[in-house]
Amino acid sequence: MIRAAGVLAALLLTACATAPEAGDLAHLADPATTRSISSGRVIGYVAPGEGALGAKAPDAKVHVWRSIPFAKPPVGELRWRAPRAPEPWAGVRPSLTAAPWCPQVLSALDGVDKSKIGQIVGQEDCLYLDVYAPPMTAQEASSARLPVMMWIHGGSNTWGRAEQYDGAALAARHRVVVVVVQYRLGPLGWLAHEQLRADGEMPDDASANFGTLDHVRALEWIRQDIATFGGDPGRVTVFGESAGGHNVAALLASPRAAGLFHRAIVQSGSFRSTPLSEAEGLTGGLKDSGNAAAARIVGLGKPVTGAALRGASLNQVFAAYDTSRAGYNPPRVIADGVVLPAAGISSVLDSPTNYNAVPVITGSNRDEMKLFNALDPKLATFTLGVFPQAKDKPLYEAMSAYPSRLWRADAVDGPAGRMTSGGHAPVWTYRFDWDEEGGLLITDLGQLLGAAHSMEIPFVFGHFKLLGRFDSIAFTKANAPGRLALSDTMMSYWANFAATGSPGRGTDGKLPEWKAWSNVPADPALMVFDSPAGGGARMIPGGETPEKVITDLMADPSLKTDARRCEVLMRSTRDRLELRRLAEGRCGK
Repeated sequence: MIRAAGVLAALLLTACATAPEAGDLAHLADPATTRSISSGRVIGYVAPGEGALGAKAPDAKVHVWRSIPFAKPPVGELRWRAPRAPEPWAGVRPSLTAAPWCPQVLSALDGVDKSKIGQIVGQEDCLYLDVYAPPMTAQEASSARLPVMMWIHGGSNTWGRAEQYDGAALAARHRVVVVVVQYRLGPLGWLAHEQLRADGEMPDDASANFGTLDHVRALEWIRQDIATFGGDPGRVTVFGESAGGHNVAALLASPRAAGLFHRAIVQSGSFRSTPLSEAEGLTGGLKDSGNAAAARIVGLGKPVTGAALRGASLNQVFAAYDTSRAGYNPPRVIADGVVLPAAGISSVLDSPTNYNAVPVITGSNRDEMKLFNALDPKLATFTLGVFPQAKDKPLYEAMSAYPSRLWRADAVDGPAGRMTSGGHAPVWTYRFDWDEEGGLLITDLGQLLGAAHSMEIPFVFGHFKLLGRFDSIAFTKANAPGRLALSDTMMSYWANFAATGSPGRGTDGKLPEWKAWSNVPADPALMVFDSPAGGGARMIPGGETPEKVITDLMADPSLKTDARRCEVLMRSTRDRLELRRLAEGRCGK
C-alpha cells in the first residue's frame, strides 16, 4: 500500500468508500429472499441491519439483493445510446455479490497502491443496482408498500460504485427500501457529438446524458419491480451526494423523469449544467469537448462516425483524455435539449411548467472545502510525511469558509429561494456542522476536516465507514454519544421525508420541527445539524448570497491585509469574474 500520508489523502476523499477487499466473497443465499421480477427470479441473502447505531428493533436484520440488472449491458451497438430494459433470464439469478464497476480511472481517491493510479478498471456491462429491505416473506412484501429511497453515488461523475454504500441500517431502523444504483461514468456517461445523435434508434439516443438516462431507467425499473421487494412505487425518493446530488438536481429538471419519483434530497450538490455547444466543442474551446475527444478516440485524421466510436476499445476511449487527477475533467450533465432543458438545470427552478415539482431537501456542509484543502500542499503539510496539519490556520480557515459559503449560496439558499418564488414549495434546507473528529499526536482532524465534504454520509446511512483505517481516529468512543445521537436524528428526518413528503419532527414526532424554507429574511429557514454538544438540531435564518460572502471576505479582520483577502477571493471565485468585481478594484482585474 502507499505511504500513510498518501493513504490519508486517498481515504479522506472516498465518500464512504474503502479500497475493495480482494475476492468479494459471495454471501449465503437464503430461500426466503427469492423474488420474481419482470426479468426473472432472484435470490439474495440476510444481513445484519444494526449498523453503527446498534438498532434493537425487531427488524435488526435486512434482506439484501446485489447486482440486479436494470438495463441491457450498454456495450457494442448500445454504447452511447439510451439504456434499454434488461433481457429476461431463466432460473433463479443469484444476487449475492457486488456488481462490476463501471469503467473508471484509478486514483488516490480509491486508496490504491501508487503504482495502480491511472489504470482503467471496470467493464461497460455495469448497469446493476442493489436493494436493501426489511425482512418480509414474498407475500408480505407484495402488500407492504414501504417508502423507497434510491441513492445515486458521488465521485465527480467519473468514479464510484454501488458497493461503497450499505443501506442496511437505514432499511432496518426505519422500514424503508433502499436502492443503490450504478451508472455510466465520465465520457461513457456524457458525450456530445453530432454523429452519436445522427444514428439514434429512438429519441433518447439523441441525448448527450447517458448517465442521466441510466438514472431514469433505474427509476423505471423501480416503478415496475420494487413492489416485489416491499416498496411503494408511488413513494420514491431520489437522494445523492456531491455528483450524486448534482444528478438528483438533473432529475428535477428532466422531462424524462417526470412522474418517476416523488421527493428529492440534494446533498452538497449543484444545479449547474454544461451548455451543449460547449460540451460538443462548437463554442468555449474545451480541450475535452465531444468533438475533440471523438477525434482522438478514432484517431486523428480519420472520419468520426457513430460506428467508429462504438467500435473503439475501452482503452482507446480513455486514452483520448488526460486521466491524471488534475487533467481529467470531461464535460458532464449537459444541457442537451433532450433529457435536460437546453437552457440548463438552473433555468427551470422557478419555471411554472418545466420542472418536476416534488418536495425537496437541499443542503451543504459548513466546511465543504476542507476536504480538498487538506490535500493542498500550499495549505497543509505532513510532518514526518505522516501527520497532516494546516500550515497557516487563519488562512486555512478562510480558504475553507468562504468557498464553502459560496457552495451553500449556489446549491442551497439560492435554489431554495427560486423554487419557493416559483411556487414549488415546500423546500427544506440544511447545513451540516459536526466537527468533533478525533486526532493523533499533532493531527487534529476536527480542525483539518471539520464538517467537510461527504462527512454527512455516514450519519445518513448509520455506518461510520468513511476514512478507511483513519475511521478509528475520526470516529472515537469519546465522540460516539453525540455522533450517534446526530446520526439517529438525521436518519429519522430523512426517513420521515421519504414516508410523508416532509421531514417534520422525524419518524417518532419528537425532534425539533424542521420548518420549510421561507424567503422572509428573519424567518427560521435552514436546519443546522450538530451533536448536542454543538447545539443540536436547530433552525436558523437563511439568505446566504454570493454578494454577502464576498462582502464579508473583504472585511475579514483575521486576514490582516488586502493581499491576503484577495488571495482568498481569487481562489474562491476562480472564473466567476462577476464576483471578483464586488471587491471594488481592491484585487485588480
